[in-house]
Amino acid sequence: MGRLTVRRPVRMLTERGERTRPDALAAEEPLELGVAGSPLAVTMRTPGHDVELAHGFLLSEGVIDAREDVSTARYCAGADDEGRNTYNVLDLALAPGVAPPDAGVARNFYTTSSCGVCGKAALEAVKLRTHHPPADAAMNITPEMLASLPDTLRERQKVFASTGGLHAAGLFTADGTLTDVREDVGRHNAVDKVLGKALLDGVIPARDRGLLVSGRASFELVQKAAMAGIPVLAAVSAPSSLAVELAAEQGMTLIGFLRGTSMNIYTREDRVAESRGGGHPATA
Repeated sequence: MGRLTVRRPVRMLTERGERTRPDALAAEEPLELGVAGSPLAVTMRTPGHDVELAHGFLLSEGVIDAREDVSTARYCAGADDEGRNTYNVLDLALAPGVAPPDAGVARNFYTTSSCGVCGKAALEAVKLRTHHPPADAAMNITPEMLASLPDTLRERQKVFASTGGLHAAGLFTADGTLTDVREDVGRHNAVDKVLGKALLDGVIPARDRGLLVSGRASFELVQKAAMAGIPVLAAVSAPSSLAVELAAEQGMTLIGFLRGTSMNIYTREDRVAESRGGGHPATA
């Protein structure tokens, strides 16, 4: 596995002068994902938890629904200039009876870590039908619990603490417990990793979990949550218009601008109790 961080010299300019010192950077390397020997996608990611990333990616693309749908996952040959395996090529074999990825919803062969919907054949192809619809999931939460989540997530972002350059995604329960947290230079990769972890742990559909993301809530992040059966998505930043539209369509609770005790609830507010102080939580 590649390094999570890379140290490089940096020239620092401050009010007190300038100096040169080593700086820790979040590692970013390509990962080629394949199914049965056929390349499916290349994404720029932070090395680590690659098998989880692959499982989460296939889940969110509607290829698999359970850990039993993948029979094996193995790194393939890929060497650097010194002949060492780069661990940047991962191939999965699907279990007998599991259909291979549909070319109509596959990404273009190359995507970037910041890419969401780009590379899709058409917008309609993005609206995958989940086998785990979240609309009927009965997850009741409170504003006080939601307000505690961003700080708890930040405390568990170990690589972010040293680099300041990673996104994070975490799964949480109704009482505010963050069960799993994953980091990556790509926010979509971070979500795929945490969903892949849940899939491998056998907790998909995750009807009793919410998804917390450290950035904004895009269309594709809502889609990924819906594909996993997650009824609540909370983001510290803004949602997009299509994200709100899809969340409403899927019966998901979508929360944005989760900062301190302030938050905006865009869809299915019935899952969020009134704040203890009376009334609804303040909006950003």
